[in-house]
Amino acid sequence: MKIGIVSDVHCNKRGLLRALDVIGDVDELICLGDSIYEYRFSNEVVQLLRDRGAHVILGNHEEVFLGPHGARARTADWIDGSLVSWLGERPHRLELEIGGKKLLMVHSTPWEPRGAYVFPHSALLERFAEADSDFVLYGHTHHQLVRRIGHVLVINPGSAGDARDTGNGRQLSCAVLDTATEEVVITDFQIP
Repeated sequence: MKIGIVSDVHCNKRGLLRALDVIGDVDELICLGDSIYEYRFSNEVVQLLRDRGAHVILGNHEEVFLGPHGARARTADWIDGSLVSWLGERPHRLELEIGGKKLLMVHSTPWEPRGAYVFPHSALLERFAEADSDFVLYGHTHHQLVRRIGHVLVINPGSAGDARDTGNGRQLSCAVLDTATEEVVITDFQIP
């Protein structure tokens, strides 16, 4: 099965649309959190993910917006309350069985307390091998990564909305995972 992976869209509808175009026809779509940006909400981004039937988890930006400090931001009259409710019902982590393989989706880390920035050079990356999964997909850092750690293939698609990775020239990116071959293709792109 082919899995399209996006993360850290940060309200960037054009970035998400371009990523969906790049990903093309896939069996499942995954968003690894931070679809919104702190106190800003995007009806368009959240609706696109919902309408596509994407598996979406919460990131740290959703936690801020949906938490007590985001109460005032949620009252804006232009925000679609049904989309806020839908987003609020998403989990912080999600385990899926896809194509006979276990896939774990987290925004930052599979362990608690979550929230650490685990960059490709971090010694903490070795802890991903503790996961009881074939694949661990994470975002948060906006830095791409595909690396086997122990029995686990760890994937970070970079960001489809807020380019920060100097390793790819600060371009946006997304990924496609083939669960049968375990091939991962990360594609860099810019918005024209």
